[in-house]
Amino acid sequence: MLKPDITCLLFDKDGTILDFYKTWIPINRDMASDAAGGDSDLMNQLLRAGGHDPETDVIAPGSALAGASMHGIVDCFALSLGPRTPSDLKDIIARNFAEGGRKYASLIDGAVESIETLRASGFRVGLATNDTLDGLRASLARCGDILRHFEFYAACDSGHGSKPDPGLGLAFANEMAVEPARCGMIGDSIHDLEMARRAGFGLRVGVLTGPSRRPDLEPHADVVLESICELPDFFCLQTAS
Repeated sequence: MLKPDITCLLFDKDGTILDFYKTWIPINRDMASDAAGGDSDLMNQLLRAGGHDPETDVIAPGSALAGASMHGIVDCFALSLGPRTPSDLKDIIARNFAEGGRKYASLIDGAVESIETLRASGFRVGLATNDTLDGLRASLARCGDILRHFEFYAACDSGHGSKPDPGLGLAFANEMAVEPARCGMIGDSIHDLEMARRAGFGLRVGVLTGPSRRPDLEPHADVVLESICELPDFFCLQTAS
C-alpha cells in the first residue's frame, strides 16, 4: 500500500523511460563486436556470457547485459575473453554506451507525458542509471529535452556507486533534502528495486517494459505496473482510497 508521504520519485532509465530492446539490442551487439575485435563467433560468445541470446535477442532478467553497470559488463566480458581481453576493454564499453545511446535511444510511448503529469501533481523526480554519465546524456539528448524534467540525475560513474548498491538512491534523497522513506523508486530490474530497498526507500515500483517479468519483480516490489504510464492513475487511486 502506498505511503502518503512519498514526495520524490527516482526513475531508472533503460527499460523504464527508454525502450530497452530498441535501445540496447543494437548497443549490445556493437559493444560485443568491438570487444571481440570483429570476430563474429567471439561476439556471440560474449553476448551469451552477458545473458543476451544472439539468435533470438532475448536478454535474461538479472544478467549483465540486462542491467549491470559498465564495470559489471567489463568484468563479464573479461572473464569470458580471458587472455584475449583487449587492454582498452573499459574504453570500448564506455564508448559504446555513449555512441550507442546517441544512435539508438528510443523513448517508451507516453513516458514524457507521464513524468510531466507527476511533476504537475507535485512530485519531485530524479533519474539514476547504471549507464555512464556520457551515455545518459547522449541517449536522452536524442530524445529531445526530457532531461530538463529531472532535478537530479546520476550514473554509475557519478561517484555514488552503481545499482544494486544504495549510493545512487541515497544521493537522490540527499539532493531532495528528504528522508529516503519519502522516496519511491521506479525501475524494470531487480537491481533497481534492490537499490531502493538498501537505501530505505518507502516505495518500490516495478515496471514490465524491460527484460524482467512480473514473477521476477514481484518479490522485490510493492507493486508491479505495466509501464510508467500507469503511475499517474496508480497514485490518484491510492490517494483517493
